[in-house]
Amino acid sequence: MDAEISNAPDVSPPRDLAGLRALILARRDRFPKRLAQIAIFALDHPEDFALGTAATIAARAETQPSALVRFAQSLGYQGFSDLQAVFRDNLRGRPPSYETRLAAIGEGDGLSRGAALLSESATAARHSLDALARIDPAALEAAVATLAEAETIHLVAQRRAFPVTAYLAYAFAQLGVRARAATSPFGIEAEELGFATPADRVIAVSFSPYAPATIAQARLLSERGLPIVSITDSAFSPLVPLSAHWFEIAEGDFGGFRSLSGSLAFAMALAIAVAEARRRH
Repeated sequence: MDAEISNAPDVSPPRDLAGLRALILARRDRFPKRLAQIAIFALDHPEDFALGTAATIAARAETQPSALVRFAQSLGYQGFSDLQAVFRDNLRGRPPSYETRLAAIGEGDGLSRGAALLSESATAARHSLDALARIDPAALEAAVATLAEAETIHLVAQRRAFPVTAYLAYAFAQLGVRARAATSPFGIEAEELGFATPADRVIAVSFSPYAPATIAQARLLSERGLPIVSITDSAFSPLVPLSAHWFEIAEGDFGGFRSLSGSLAFAMALAIAVAEARRRH
């Protein structure tokens, strides 16, 4: 059985989701395995945590309903319902689900199905872009400084995250910054990354469910001492412990299709900032 966190916080627990999220992140290294699984699910799926039953949430987090009570109490809440109320209060202040809004658009405004889908996709993209306001400017400046001193920037990504590094490769080339995408039609990415030197830096991008090849490549480069700047979607991403700097990009979702608007906008800003920093020095 997992060891439990010994004591709940002495102060009253947060009653808003931003404060709760900060508390979970501050304590993430102290959670035993089962409670960490719940923490990951809660942060990655706040709507499902708000609306689900203890049984359904536990099943999706691959743990037991009783662990939800222990998780809540470890954070200072009276029980699971008290914790869930924070997620539900946050949900009340948000706009209706995409399905609800899509039905309303399609039925109420007389738009074609294609026009309705375009409208909702644009809404998801706007949510992604709005979430970039949470990026810490100091953290961004530190990441830019790390990348600006690179001889070569290695770009690591697979699957849904690949378009982000594809754009970065193009942008860096246009900006005169040496960058190399870790991709090969011959399957020799590991061998190519073997040419990386301590003077190089890495940008790694991966989103849930996290491509194993990306994590393996990032781990290889981290073990060789190369600083990694990662773009990911959760503080519990496997890229986080490998990274010198990491950024959580909360993408909007429409019908199960997650936007890349926030990640691409962040990549654009990062590329331009690195090029400017290199010119200054």
